[in-house]
Order: sequence, then C-alpha cells, then structure tokens
Amino acid sequence: MSAANLHQMAGRVAELFEERLNVGGKTLSDKLRRGGKRLPRKVRREAAYLAQAEEQARVPKLMVQIDQARTAHAYDACLRYLKPIGAGERRRALAMQVITGIGAAVFVTGVLVLLVLLWRGYI
Repeated sequence: MSAANLHQMAGRVAELFEERLNVGGKTLSDKLRRGGKRLPRKVRREAAYLAQAEEQARVPKLMVQIDQARTAHAYDACLRYLKPIGAGERRRALAMQVITGIGAAVFVTGVLVLLVLLWRGYI
C-alpha cells in the first residue's frame, strides 16, 4: 500500500464524514475531532487509526510501520458505517421520528389529563 492509496482512503472517509455527519475540517483528523462523538466507539477507533496512519504516511521512514491489513480493515469499517443512505430512506426515517414524537406527546398528555381528572374526583 502506497502513501497515495492511504491518502485516497482517508480522503474518501473524510468526504463521507462531511456528507453524512455534516462535519467540516480540512483533514480526517480535524473532522474526527469535530464529529467523532457522533460515531459508535468501534468506528471512531477505526477512523482514528486511519487518521494516524495518514499522518504517518507523510513521513517515508514511518510508512514502513503502518500495518496494511489493519488499515484496510479500518477503512472498510468506516465505509460500512458511513456509506450514504438513500434520500427515500432518510425521508422515511424522518417521518417515523416525527410520528413517534407526536404519538408520545399525545400519550403523555392523555395520561396527565386522566391523572388530573382522577385527582380532582371527576372520575
């Protein structure tokens, strides 16, 4: 694995960070620092390893120390989580969140009304 391949892999993950998580920054390290808390722990760890490997790849003598299999695994894990979902799926998920929120609010309001009626002695 060459330094160019490693930079391409880190660049692709950084693009997905920007698309999926709306995180700004110049490098993968910057984007990970700003939006890393939105990722699951395992994916965050893999993205951090990929960012570290990208930093090491800038120095030719340190390029030898990079574990290629681990880097490929980290890249695959990041892609698997960050791959963009379709627009239709995003709309459906948003609609379900809204419907669930409204349903929960109506349920809680109904329970509170019943409790007040019981407390006042109307039921």
